[in-house]
Amino acid sequence: MFDDLSDLYQQVILDHCKKPRNFHELSGATRSAQGHNPLCGDQLKLFLAMDGEVIKDISFVGSGCCISKASASLLTEAVKGKTRAEVQKIFEQVHEMVTTGRVVGDVGKLAVFAGVHKFPARVKCAILAWHAVMAALQGEGQPVSTENDET
Repeated sequence: MFDDLSDLYQQVILDHCKKPRNFHELSGATRSAQGHNPLCGDQLKLFLAMDGEVIKDISFVGSGCCISKASASLLTEAVKGKTRAEVQKIFEQVHEMVTTGRVVGDVGKLAVFAGVHKFPARVKCAILAWHAVMAALQGEGQPVSTENDET
């Protein structure tokens, strides 16, 4: 059973890596943030179109490892239509999951990253896009980096 689930998770990650969703510059974006993971070389830029507190649309561009790209792709699907507070809660759940392996609450497809905690060097790859979306929501103009992250 676990091997089947692990295989399914790998397939989902590979699919999002090879065919990332929402992979383009978003015209009309009201916020954006850049992220960089010097350990792996991941670079991305997120674009958000906000309507008050709600993310109406989101996209990203960049390059990086499969986990980083898949994480950004799944993030764009998970947060579209969500409020800033809802995204904060999802961020906390994903952070907990990728650092400990514990799945807290209903994270949907994001559960594919639960096994990342077994590979400490990959935790930063999986969480990079999440730090970037939080920076964009907070309106911080500075690029985020996993260099100073305890994850």
